[in-house]
Amino acid sequence: MRMTRSVDNVQFLPFLTTEVNNLGWLSYGALKGDGILIVVNAVGAALQTLYILAYLHYCPRKRVVLLQTATLLGVLLLGYGYFWLLVPDPEGRLQQLGLFCSVFTISMYLSPLADLAKVIQTKSTQCLSYPLTIATLLTSASWCLYGFQLRDPYIMVSNFPGIITSFIRFWLFWKYPQEQDRNYRLLQT
Repeated sequence: MRMTRSVDNVQFLPFLTTEVNNLGWLSYGALKGDGILIVVNAVGAALQTLYILAYLHYCPRKRVVLLQTATLLGVLLLGYGYFWLLVPDPEGRLQQLGLFCSVFTISMYLSPLADLAKVIQTKSTQCLSYPLTIATLLTSASWCLYGFQLRDPYIMVSNFPGIITSFIRFWLFWKYPQEQDRNYRLLQT
């Protein structure tokens, strides 16, 4: 965004959903007293906030972005109000928040599956990111192992779909290899 001074090829929704995901797991970590969850998700939330601010800076239609961000803040306030005010039992709060975070994380991992139909139909993986697939595999595998170590099903189970969807995307990269960028081929000659 900074290099092109544009948000033309950047979707805003992933920034918002990742922010919700980070803040949810940050709250779960705080409630559980897990320093690793707190630090990792605090850093993630801070970075997502910077991405949202950068997007807002370069976005020509600021009203739509501000409305989406305000909606997110409203949903977060309602969620925090529910978990902290209406669920008085700390163990019940931990279980419900863990379930919410798990469902949200699973939906984030499964959302790229919508692109898979397009990949199969066009026989092209141009819309998929290979580096992002590697990062997703490493991140979700790390969190699965961490959840396994803690015997925390919310962390473990919610990250398992990231491993599965990464392998599905690797298979698609193998089946439909990306053509090299034309400019890269010109540089080679």
